[in-house]
Amino acid sequence: MDTPASASDYAFARLGPEDLDQLLALERQCFTHPWTERQFSLGLGNKAFFVFGLKHGPELAAYCSFHAVAGEMEVLNIAVAPGLRRRGLGRRLLGLVLQICRKMGIRQGYLEVRRSNAAARALYASFGYEECGVRKGYYPDNGEDAVLMRLDLPTPQPESDRPDAPDPDPAQPQGEPS
Repeated sequence: MDTPASASDYAFARLGPEDLDQLLALERQCFTHPWTERQFSLGLGNKAFFVFGLKHGPELAAYCSFHAVAGEMEVLNIAVAPGLRRRGLGRRLLGLVLQICRKMGIRQGYLEVRRSNAAARALYASFGYEECGVRKGYYPDNGEDAVLMRLDLPTPQPESDRPDAPDPDPAQPQGEPS
């Protein structure tokens, strides 16, 4: 299969139990302490757990998992296949996930990232995440610290409240779609 040239060439989709085998395979390629089949299965059965991915045809290239509850979300994992890194897939995936979170009414986002993962920390900062703490010895494989990051998500404005929105049609009664 040919590798797409651009991150926009990958299809974005919500992943489910039918994608479990590919999620596990990508997880093992990307993490030294990967999630187990049971952990993914339990998560996929929880209505507050979401997994979105980027695919080229049937092949999973990247995924992002997160929990969302009470107006907050926490990114659990972002994984990009090792051979496809540095092509914008992580940036596109996180951007799309954050758009969905805004539409869900989520106001704050959180995540932990390895202190040594400068590329990921820079990616998150480019979306507005700010470092807000440290979890000492967080990672079980080597005891590395996790940097805590927080993002304040703007509340989506109703179409009519946006500064660039067209004036409402005076012929339409208020509250009805045009």
